[in-house]
Amino acid sequence: MAAFTIVLWILLSLSYTLAEDYEEIQYINGMENKISVLPDGSCKCQKELTKWDKLFVMLENSQMKQNILQQSIEEVCKGELQSMRTEMLQFVTNFAGTCTSAIDSATLHITTQMDKKLAYKLEEVSKTKAENESEQKNTLQQLLLASQDLSNRLRKLEITWEKAVDMKDERLSLDIKKRVPINLETTLNSMATELQQSKAEAMASQKWSAKHILPSDCDMTLIFPMRSKKIFASVHADDMTLSSFTACIWVKVTDLLEKTIVFSYGTKRNPYQIQLYFNRSSTVLSVHSDTSKIVAEDVISLDHWTHFCATWSAEEGNATLWVNGKLAAASSGMAVGHNIPNGGILQLGQERNGCCTGGGFDKNLAFSGKLTGFNIWDRVISEHEIQDLTSNKDSCSIRGNVVGWSVTEILPHGGAEFIYY
Repeated sequence: MAAFTIVLWILLSLSYTLAEDYEEIQYINGMENKISVLPDGSCKCQKELTKWDKLFVMLENSQMKQNILQQSIEEVCKGELQSMRTEMLQFVTNFAGTCTSAIDSATLHITTQMDKKLAYKLEEVSKTKAENESEQKNTLQQLLLASQDLSNRLRKLEITWEKAVDMKDERLSLDIKKRVPINLETTLNSMATELQQSKAEAMASQKWSAKHILPSDCDMTLIFPMRSKKIFASVHADDMTLSSFTACIWVKVTDLLEKTIVFSYGTKRNPYQIQLYFNRSSTVLSVHSDTSKIVAEDVISLDHWTHFCATWSAEEGNATLWVNGKLAAASSGMAVGHNIPNGGILQLGQERNGCCTGGGFDKNLAFSGKLTGFNIWDRVISEHEIQDLTSNKDSCSIRGNVVGWSVTEILPHGGAEFIYY
């Protein structure tokens, strides 16, 4: 504001000066613009200036004053700008320190809140997992107690039945035969009925356990809720370069058609490098082409967990199929000398049919049911190892060196999802 007042005062002074110059054009630099005569009659100055000369002199004086004024204004503006710059720098310095403190405080507060929420969520997950484990243990204990009770009852009934049969075969006296034939027959019939009911209850209990409990103490399953060309899972193995392999998996299928894919591995040039699929109640392993295959007949039951292992070696083309730890089919001369290349796509529940991942799939080839314990080795494992995978309680902790269940990345797509028990 002070600078503006100074500039305004300078402009008013200049205007006043210019007005005086125009009104008193006969004066130049404060002297009367006329020729003075000395006492001796001579002239003390040059000849009298014309009006144009006077005007030019006045303009030169005005230009000089204007330059002086402009220089003064520039100096004033420079001083004011320097002062404003200093004040702004000081303000920015003070404000930056305040903002930094505020940002640090807000960040610390947000981080603290997030840590608290994360800890709370982790605690909830732990509690839920503990509750689920406790509930599962209670269910298993109840099933064990029920099985033991049924076994005891069956044993007692069998003993009683044997005694009754022995008593019937014995030659009793005529008096005893007359007294007990009717009661003995009734008792035997009642025992037989109770024995059949107990066996039926035991079978129902076993079926319920087979449907609701995962095999071999596995704690995770991959569910395919329905047949759909959009429902599958992609498996991201590190290296699929194979001259021999063993692939094992637990399967519970809910529906069977002419071709139901369990898993498949294919490349752009050949989508049928490896396939394990169901043909109605049969299991089929194909290597290198859809016609180079081995079949195990009538080995599948709906809604029951079944363990499958498939082996193949390129040296002599030997291939085998194992069902629940037992050899179901064997063949030789299958894809002899063929090496399975890396760089393809390995999928569960669908086959790669030459199109992009997730597109061009056939709904009629899709798998519906549950899968767990999927492993692949780069060698043919022994019969003993295959039987361990079926009978050992820790079989889900035995993992392949190419694909390891719960270690290798498996991404579900569509409606497929992992369920943890």
